[in-house]
Order: sequence, then C-alpha cells, then structure tokens
Amino acid sequence: MKKIILTGGGTAGHVTPNSALLPALREAGHEIRYIGSYEGIERRLMEAEGVPYDGIATGKFRRYFDLKNFTDPFRVVKGFSQAKRLIRDYQPDVLFSKGGFVAVPVVLAAKHYRVPVIIHESDMSPGLANKICIPSARKVCANFPEALEHLPKDKGVLTGSPIRKELLSGNRMEGLKFTGLSTEKPVLMMMGGSLGSRIINQNLRAALPELLKDFQVIHLCGKGNLDDALKDTPGYAQFEYISQQLKDLFAAADIVLSRAGANSICELLALHKPNILVPLSAKVSRGDQILNADSFKKQGYSYVLKEEEMTPETLTAAIREVFDNRQIYRKAMENSPLNNGISAVMKLINEACGN
Repeated sequence: MKKIILTGGGTAGHVTPNSALLPALREAGHEIRYIGSYEGIERRLMEAEGVPYDGIATGKFRRYFDLKNFTDPFRVVKGFSQAKRLIRDYQPDVLFSKGGFVAVPVVLAAKHYRVPVIIHESDMSPGLANKICIPSARKVCANFPEALEHLPKDKGVLTGSPIRKELLSGNRMEGLKFTGLSTEKPVLMMMGGSLGSRIINQNLRAALPELLKDFQVIHLCGKGNLDDALKDTPGYAQFEYISQQLKDLFAAADIVLSRAGANSICELLALHKPNILVPLSAKVSRGDQILNADSFKKQGYSYVLKEEEMTPETLTAAIREVFDNRQIYRKAMENSPLNNGISAVMKLINEACGN
C-alpha cells in the first residue's frame, strides 16, 4: 500500500481540492494522512472525512510590516522540525500540497527526506507560500493555461482543479423543493462565499423587482446577510450558507452569479453552468480573481462584470445576456480540457509513487 501525506490550509480553498481527491486516493489503495495547522479549517474538514490528522506550528510570510513578522519565523522553524519528525516516522511515498502557509514547512521537510512533492496552484500566478515551495516540487498542477507562464517549464502541468464528485450528482427537483421554487421560470443562483459579498448582495436585491419578472433567484448571501424584509418574496430564496444541499441547488440553477475564486469557478466549469463572474477589485486583493475571470472569459466559459461597473441595471443586463446565450457557454465548457482534474492529478501522484 502506498502512503500519501496531504497538506494545505488557512482557507477552505486550500482544503476542498484535497477533499475531492480522497475517494480516488482510497480507491487506488493509498494510505492517507494530513498535516495542517493546530486549529485551522483543514482540521475540521479532514477529521470529518475520517483522515488521520497531525497539527504543527505555523507562521505567515508577510510582505508588509507586522509585529508578528518577528515571532512567526520561530513558529515556522518549529513547524519544520515537527513536520520532519512526522515525515520521518510515516515515510510517505508522495506529498500532495494545496498550498497556504502551513504547507511550507511540510514541503521543505518532504524535500529533506527526498519525498516526491506535487503542488497544486489554483490561481493564475503563485502566491508567496507556493513560490517558496515550487523549487522543492517535482510537478506543479495549474488551473489556467496562462499560469504555465509563471511556472518552471519542466514542472508545470495543466490539470484543472479536483472537483468533489458529489457536486455532479445533484437533483434539480430536490433543489427546487428545498428552496420552495417552481419549474415555471429559470433559476439564477448567486454565490458570494461563506462571508458573502456586500456589493453583489446590494445590487442583486436592488435588481429583484426587474429580475423576478423572468427569473427565480437562489441567493447565498453569506453569514449575517439575510434580509428579513425579503423573506416572503415570491420566487426569491435566501440562505446564509448551504453545504449538504449545494449539489441540488447547482442542479436547480440555470445560470450562476459568482465571485471568481479559482475553486468556485472550476466547479462551475465542471458543472457546465453558464455564469457571470464579478471578481474582487484589485483595491482589496492581489488581483488574482481578476486574472482568473479574464482567463475564463477568454476561453468562452464566463461573462465578466467588473465590480466598479456593477449597478442593478448592468447586472440585470448581464444576467439576461448570459441566459440568452447559455447554450454557447455550455458548449465551450463541455469542450474544455480541464473537466477531469481528479484524473489528471491522480496520474501525477501515481507516477511520483512509481506506479
């Protein structure tokens, strides 16, 4: 039996692709362990999957001044020592890293013991943690063709993102039943992440009087963002966050309005859902969502509406345009080479194990 260590954490985006790989890894007979931070989201998600978990000390690498810059290097050194001990004791055949700062000491420890490392980079260009790790990697998986330009030519592989198989098994009628919507009008679903998106929430709600003439709306608005004044609005269903029923809501949706996080848009691609992307502004991010959205627009998978240009009117117009051209978007996504991320990543893992 081959042994694999998974690592990555800090946000759900650094964990969910690892979760998506678990069924394929188990089917292939891999013995799996996870190394993450002591109390990060990765611990809860992996323990829920029944994966043996080890926590280590972590520290963040910052490009800006912070008093923690003086203490975190010591935490990283401690984490490296802990990771070395775990890898020495476990003797894995391969390490798969999804990134985040917790992954840095684990990847470096794997290199110390000459364990093959496979890294997955979700965004167009590597973040700081993955930049540190890439020299230690055998292969680096990428979501976007443009991302290969930022990776060593002998390491970059276009794989797409591993997507949870359960998302592909949703039931449209169950989704409509859960939301209280009908089959009489098409359904728009808005996703803003677990914390929601204030600007998209505001514009979507302002556009409801016009949108509800022709559409029904499933609004995943984020924690604390429910609007009680709209709770009895016919054709409109709002939720803070959905987990278990998400596959059925995807199945019920004809088009999707979303931020442009790499994992989210790769799920839309795998599901062949026509979509409008509203990437985070460069004013509040490093601009990776803008690059992600532009790539999907270029490949014909998405319509992009800039946050700065969004009004109830421009949002309504974008929704109508995408719905009217939904078959064109679906065809482009169906023909995408990035639809089978699990198989592509598993091929690299098995090759690293000598299979």
